[in-house]
Amino acid sequence: MTFQSPFQHVFSPGGAEKRPLLLLHGTGGNEHDLLDLADTVAPGRAVLSPRGRVTENGMPRFFRRFAEGKFDEEDVKLRASELADFIAGATKAYGVKAPIALGFSNGANIAAALLVDHPNTLAGAVLLRAMAPYKAMPKAALNEKPVLLVSGSMDNMIPKADSDRLAQWLSDNGAAVAHKTWPTGHGLVQQDIAAITAFLSEQD
Repeated sequence: MTFQSPFQHVFSPGGAEKRPLLLLHGTGGNEHDLLDLADTVAPGRAVLSPRGRVTENGMPRFFRRFAEGKFDEEDVKLRASELADFIAGATKAYGVKAPIALGFSNGANIAAALLVDHPNTLAGAVLLRAMAPYKAMPKAALNEKPVLLVSGSMDNMIPKADSDRLAQWLSDNGAAVAHKTWPTGHGLVQQDIAAITAFLSEQD
């Protein structure tokens, strides 16, 4: 069936026994960007992939920012709420379970905002090159929700302290978090593929 939504998106059905993946692209990406990655790390899973509804110099994003690493936090909250509504409607329309987010950069940051503001929307998350979406991170009940956070120690877009702060918040709020850091930059490397594959193989 076709699900009518303000979000341009792709849905690909998969095995009903496995949770679907919610693919959340980085700045300048679109709903097709992470499809090949999903097929590599979790073949056969259903995939729900929306395009961010904010643009920055013509590039799609999931929320506004004032500058690199300086987020419009009111917009983050608004866009996370919109995305949570989309997920609720899409999972019902397509007949799938709550998804596991697989987000890169800006997509990983909005996934982190979902964990903050709408934790029941996701069954888990893979956060690639992410940082905390809010300066003051509120409490949330993550109840052993599985989260893989993967950082690059040479990432010039995300200071180590920012990714470490997100990892600490996830842990403090009850997530079953694994934080891995490779000696690489902002782009994805083969170690990311292996870590995501291993993580998702353990999730139903």
